[in-house]
Amino acid sequence: MKAVLCKELGPADKLVVGDAPDPVAAPGHVVVDVKAAGLNFPDTLIIEGKYQVKPDLPFTPGGEGAGVVTELGDGVTHLKEGDKVIFMTQTGAFAEKTMVPAITTIPMPEGMPFEMAAGITLTYGTSYHALKQRAQLQPGETVLVLGAAGGVGIATVELAKAMGAKVIAAASTDEKLEFCKASGADELINYSTEDMKARLKEITGGKGVDVIYDPVGGDYTEAAFRNMAAGGRHLVIGFAAGDIPKVPINLCLLKQASLVGVFWGAWVSKNPSDQIQNMKEILGMVAEGKVRAAVNDVFPIEQVADAYACLTERRAKGKVILTP
Repeated sequence: MKAVLCKELGPADKLVVGDAPDPVAAPGHVVVDVKAAGLNFPDTLIIEGKYQVKPDLPFTPGGEGAGVVTELGDGVTHLKEGDKVIFMTQTGAFAEKTMVPAITTIPMPEGMPFEMAAGITLTYGTSYHALKQRAQLQPGETVLVLGAAGGVGIATVELAKAMGAKVIAAASTDEKLEFCKASGADELINYSTEDMKARLKEITGGKGVDVIYDPVGGDYTEAAFRNMAAGGRHLVIGFAAGDIPKVPINLCLLKQASLVGVFWGAWVSKNPSDQIQNMKEILGMVAEGKVRAAVNDVFPIEQVADAYACLTERRAKGKVILTP
């Protein structure tokens, strides 16, 4: 089969597309004929050896996708050959076929495109867990989304709106903000040209925001936290800006607010049944039209370096998808 191969750690231009052995289903696993796979920020780290998971070389990156089951391992009872499925794994998705754990594989809703299904698990799973379990978001609260036009950002815009929140989208260009507006954002902040602190005071009438969703880090974190409402929750998702911020801890005291870590992968490994329930709820929102799960950037795996660049250079609007 054809697969993306990481033979040496480094940037995406070191990845190659070549032949790899066809997988065989181990007990508790299934083999999937991959139709589409989602590219995520952890994928940019794992190929450089900067992620918590460090697979042996060579390996095929990619942690989520959608396709058709072609083989069942021993003990798998909730799936059958020919099923269209959404799957999650640690590596292996950027290939024509992959073996994945059956416990993290669920049937695709009828009529859902593979490209849409491939991009739901990690981004929407992360964002929904962050809002539901970690922030315990309530209807009527205000959510600020940093990096709002990216994969997890736009997922949060849609999910927070569907959960009854007022959504403030912050992004670096007016084009990205228009995309956020079309996805349901109530207020927009261009943090490249506007004073975010002043705009947040204006939008919230000085009250501050109840929940901050922060996959960006860098200089934006402290500026956002200083505009937190009493009892607010700042969700630490990641550091796409590159720098890990150092927020003065006295702000937590003064703001009566919390910094809340979100490590979705670790939570899923300990709470697989809760993750399945979250996915059912997310897919229900998609079926009801409350969540669009829009896909705008699709690349064949031969253009894997271009796909990574789209993500790392923060040009993506929504999810970046690779197709075999």
